[in-house]
Parts: sequence; C-alpha cells; structure tokens
Amino acid sequence: MRFGLFGTGHWAAETHAAALEAHPRAELAGVWGRNQDKAAALATRYGVPAFDDVDALIEACDAVAVALPPQVQAEIAVRAATAGRHLLLDKPLALTVADADRVVEAAAGSGAASVVFFTGRYQPDVAGFIAATAAAGGWHTANVIRFASIFQPSSPYAQSPWRREHGALWDIGPHALAVLLPVLGRVTRVAATDGPGGLVHLLLSHADGATSTVSLTLDAPPESVAAEFVLYGENGIERLPNGGGSAATAFAVAIDQLLAEVDAGTRDHRCDVRFGREVVAVLAAAETARTQATVVELSA
Repeated sequence: MRFGLFGTGHWAAETHAAALEAHPRAELAGVWGRNQDKAAALATRYGVPAFDDVDALIEACDAVAVALPPQVQAEIAVRAATAGRHLLLDKPLALTVADADRVVEAAAGSGAASVVFFTGRYQPDVAGFIAATAAAGGWHTANVIRFASIFQPSSPYAQSPWRREHGALWDIGPHALAVLLPVLGRVTRVAATDGPGGLVHLLLSHADGATSTVSLTLDAPPESVAAEFVLYGENGIERLPNGGGSAATAFAVAIDQLLAEVDAGTRDHRCDVRFGREVVAVLAAAETARTQATVVELSA
C-alpha cells in the first residue's frame, strides 16, 4: 500500500517514516510538509519525492500517514478520506469536536479504513493488559499520572508550538484516555483544574459508575518525570505495564492493523476515527471544565 506522509518533524521522521520504510507491505510514496525545505530533506533521506501540494500527494497514494498538529491533521484527513484514501492518523484526532466529526463523516462517507495511533494501544503488553482488565470488570476507580518534561533543550519537542499552546491535556491526555475508556467505559462527567508547572488534573465519571483521576504535565522537573496507571476494584489492584519497544515498532503494528482492516473490508477497528472522536470529546469537555471552573456533562 502506498502511503503519503504528511509532516516533517521528529515524530514524522523517526516514527512514521521509519516504520513505513521498513514495513514489507508499505511503500512511502512521498512527503508533504508546511516547510518545503524540511519536506525536501526528509524526502531525500528516504529516497522519495517531496510534494508541495497536499492534494497531489493524496492523489499519489492509497493511504495517508499524518504527523502534524491536530488542527492541521483534521483538515488533511477530511480531504484524504473524501478522496477515498485510508487514514493512519495521530492523536489527538483534532482540537474540536466539530473537526473530529468532520473526519468521522468523511471516512464513513467514502468507506475509508482508519486507525488512530495511541502508542500504548499498539504495544503487546499494554494491549494485553487492557484486554484482560476490561474482561475482568469490577473496577471502581483508576489513578493516572503522566508527568513529562519535554521542554528541556535536549528534547526534540522543546519548540513544538502546538504543545506549548495546548499543553499536556491535549498531548498526553489522549494516551491516558486510550487506556481508561476501554477498561472503565465511556466518560459521562468531567471536572478539571490547573496546578503549577502546566499541571492539569481531571476527575472523570464513567458510564457504569466508576471514577478516575488523571494528572498531567509536559513541564515537570526532570527529577519528577513519572508514568503511573493504577486500577482499584473487586479484583484488587492492577498496574499498567510500561510498554516495550520503540515508537516505530508500535507504529508498525498500527500499519499491520490498518492493512488488516483494508484486507477484510471491515471498518470497526477499536481505535478508529470514531474512538478518536470520543477521546476529543472528553478533552474538549475537560478544556471547558478547567477554563470555566465548571463540571461538564457529556451526552451519550
């Protein structure tokens, strides 16, 4: 399958492009980026053409892989899906529910297969944990901590404008929700507040009565970097494994799963754009809750 790569940053080069080049059933058809010099450099590195027009690259491929800020991704995804191209997208799907709905509608209208890349969902130990704990049930609550420190000079994301503007809620919040939702169920109610150092704290109510708390930051002191996910319930206490392998290895699994959807003709992947839209709805509710100091109810 011919993939058009949209994006030229570290994630596009070291995760998307690396995995696509190595995959036996994928062909990198070309690269488009907002910075044409970077697009040309990345295209040269992988021996493919650089495109200066979004629709020209869409025309030249069977599927798109997008590693761009979510507001840019959503527009490209709509154009690609409308053209009948399959979608391999990154999280979050979009920055508004309205834009996420546009992607969902475009994919449904054309019959495009879709996979959204929440890294942990494509790591075998994390996927196994989710399957086992969801099947066991009986969970009363979960506590999640994701403290990253990406604005250090050595970080490839230190100058990321969209991450600086929208913070941990939109960048690493999707990773937390991608595990919480399949285990505890749909979120029905969201409260949120800010803390120092870019911290945001969420209190979530789930459809079957469980609750969860999520604490996130991208700007933790390096000594305070942490990642914890703990479930409590009738079966005791369970902790999410750390995941294993590189992001490119996990992305290769996402490619496999998109190809499986296309081969089978199914459109029910557990992390498709509809799930991506569900995550965006929770994030948008949390944004409203934290900025307006209110509790937000989510519709069914």
